Amino acid sequence: MASTSSARWSVGDTFEASIEKIAHGGHFIVRHEGAVFFVRHGIPGERCLMVITSTGKSFNRADVQEVLEPSPDRVSAPCTYAHRNGCGGCDFQHISIERQRSLKAEVIAEQFARIAKIDISVEVEEVGASLNWRTRSTATTNSAGKLGFYAARSHRVIPVEDCIISVSQMKMAELAARTWPSDVRVEISTSSTQERNIALAPARGEGRARLTEGEQKLHEIIGAKTLEVSQESFWQSHTRAPEVLTDAVLEFAQICNGDHVLDLYGGVGLFTAMMIDLVGSDGSIDLIEGSKVATADALRNFVNNPNVKVTVGDVAKHIVRIDCADVVVLDPPREGAGKTVVNEISRLKPRAVVYVACDPAALARDTAYFSDNGFSLVKIKAFDLFPMTHHVECVALFLPS
Repeated sequence: MASTSSARWSVGDTFEASIEKIAHGGHFIVRHEGAVFFVRHGIPGERCLMVITSTGKSFNRADVQEVLEPSPDRVSAPCTYAHRNGCGGCDFQHISIERQRSLKAEVIAEQFARIAKIDISVEVEEVGASLNWRTRSTATTNSAGKLGFYAARSHRVIPVEDCIISVSQMKMAELAARTWPSDVRVEISTSSTQERNIALAPARGEGRARLTEGEQKLHEIIGAKTLEVSQESFWQSHTRAPEVLTDAVLEFAQICNGDHVLDLYGGVGLFTAMMIDLVGSDGSIDLIEGSKVATADALRNFVNNPNVKVTVGDVAKHIVRIDCADVVVLDPPREGAGKTVVNEISRLKPRAVVYVACDPAALARDTAYFSDNGFSLVKIKAFDLFPMTHHVECVALFLPS
């Protein structure tokens, strides 16, 4: 199991070193005797005893086994399962919440400098409490039917008695006390209207989830709108995410009466719901989404809005059929929009493009594509919608150069 670049390293070996900086993905970089390690549970500047967990040709992985010289930003994790042998979900609980946000800002800046070749500085904004924020959760059961979450980079289930980042109406402690079928994925969703549903699916593979509790469709209130969201449809997991993201999108987009707007990867219609009154009866919105379940929700959500066209399918295939747009809003999956979609958006010559991103690396890559097409990044906001984890959400505004 030793690295071909350094056969002296083996899984289980330990060494002392200082942690340099954060890397994309929530790991921290350590260089020791010519080898590069991606380390979990550290903080830049700390001196630690590391234990190697895997080796490879270009880098190795390790965990902090003991902190020898702690950072002033190190805190006691509020969750008893947040340690290197515990739940793999919250990888930042050992870091003060203020430093969590500054580290995320560093990652965003580093990705843009490395990938997009531009220098940016952004503050990751606090949006609420660091606990009890998550409205969607996917747990897994072990062979004994105990509910838990996977350990980091593993299919080993860590049984839990509660999850303190989940909202109270999820009632995770009550769910954890139950005995479940063995080796299943447990998908739990709650809504702003205090509804909850639960669906089960095989823990491995792509088996479809089967609703076992609650209604198939939940109801989410955003502004003056109420949207239907099916169990399989995507919805932002932070309680305040719909409000925070739509406020940022509308601030950047500056929608006008009569505008033709594209809502790409539009899901059940979160952004469309907040833009429909702004475009007015003289304007229109094209919502394109790949999920058949989500577009079915969107069709119901906008059944009384004839100027909203909902299309199901691959954005890259359908956008080529559109001739123009005043504003484009896109919220692609983690891998980003990609070169083809960015090229097509640019072809439409919108006066503004607003990009919602959950991965700064993908956003930085697509920023480079926009630059190649004559669009400049003029504003960016970042929000701490996943506190206690390394994840961060960005909203970016691109304008014609």
